[in-house]
Amino acid sequence: MKHKDISPRDRLIFAMDVPDCEQARSLADALGDAVTFYKIGLELMMSGGYFELLDWMLERDKKVFCDLKFFDIPATVGSAVRQLKDRGATFVTVHGNQSIMEAAAENKGDTLKVLGVTVLTSLDRGDLDDLGFDCDVGDLVLSRARRALEAGCDGVISSGLEVPRLRENIDDKLLVVTPGIRPVDNKPAGDQKRVVTVDTAFGNGADYIVVGRPIRDAGSPREAAEAIQATIAEAVA
Repeated sequence: MKHKDISPRDRLIFAMDVPDCEQARSLADALGDAVTFYKIGLELMMSGGYFELLDWMLERDKKVFCDLKFFDIPATVGSAVRQLKDRGATFVTVHGNQSIMEAAAENKGDTLKVLGVTVLTSLDRGDLDDLGFDCDVGDLVLSRARRALEAGCDGVISSGLEVPRLRENIDDKLLVVTPGIRPVDNKPAGDQKRVVTVDTAFGNGADYIVVGRPIRDAGSPREAAEAIQATIAEAVA
């Protein structure tokens, strides 16, 4: 597996899923240089101080993934992405059909990268049946990834289980960011249903992984992050 030219330490994206920005800053300070890339999402957005936290992280030379999953009429999504494009974030997520993804891509500017959500890792076959998707999970991920690339998105969010099919069938320039990571096979998945280990994610062709609870809830979050960094360095060597 040939990996893209990405700094190994930037390949770990820590999901900063905490109730407020004060806790986020405290945890980021504790993690120090063990983490260079942070995902901040809807919980922190609703707590207040989201953009102040974004600026605080950028001032400390951290990369930021704004996981906001924009989903609205195309004009509104395009305007939202346009408002974000000069804030210094590296990634933003969009969720929706072709015209929504196209509107996001058209307004992302030169530095912000748009990632299309394929199928949330909290969903399994039964959930897709409930949503009315009468197709295989892998087929749906592949279809949505193709449409994201056609729409001008830079990459997708995909479970590591489906990444091999993406690499076999889609241009390698597509960025693949994989959530639902568990450091070892026997860790409980919580609300994540389609999970893989760090080694499997990169072996399957992921460019980045998103890890939250295995770091956040560890006895020493910094040590947990460093252990994952060591695994990544070996996996992409």
